[in-house]
Amino acid sequence: MRLIGMLDSPYVRRVAVSLNAFGLPFVHEPLSVFRDFDAFAGVNPIVKAPTLVTNEGVTLLDSTLILEYLERLVPAERRLTPERPEHFLRAQRIIGLALAANEKTVQLVYESKRPDERRHAPWVERVEGQLLAAYRLLEAEIAAAADGFLFGARPLQADITAAVAWRFTRGVAADRLAAADFPALAEFSARAERLPEFAAADFD
Repeated sequence: MRLIGMLDSPYVRRVAVSLNAFGLPFVHEPLSVFRDFDAFAGVNPIVKAPTLVTNEGVTLLDSTLILEYLERLVPAERRLTPERPEHFLRAQRIIGLALAANEKTVQLVYESKRPDERRHAPWVERVEGQLLAAYRLLEAEIAAAADGFLFGARPLQADITAAVAWRFTRGVAADRLAAADFPALAEFSARAERLPEFAAADFD
């Protein structure tokens, strides 16, 4: 399989970390949707990261849809979604919060690239509020977790997506939130980043 996209994208990285956790072999092709637009378009004319090209040559896009496919390639003990309905429900909530945090971070990054006269302060304030709300809710979820990860000794998709989101926001918008205000999330993400699945998909 081929994973196309830059690992500094949280969407690309959550797929890369998950592929490592699944134990599925893949080739990472670090094409940028900006700098490598034409080359990316040669793989996927929509130029959306991440793009996954399966072993059968099928092109998939959108990280959540890609991960749904990958879940079906591995035995039950390697899957990253909990089986119990109440655990699955909680995992979906956490993933949704983390993806919302990603989305709001991206919006703030793009807004910061506008000329000052074209920035809309009420919009920025609204997005910042949404970002902080997502991370406050994530902080509460993670602070309430037992030792280890959210659903046991190994990280599942909720863990991966939450940790990747935190690293992304702290990397590109650290001025929007202080790690000291989210101690459980900061410690959780740091612990996840030390795992080989994460280290193999690092981008520094």
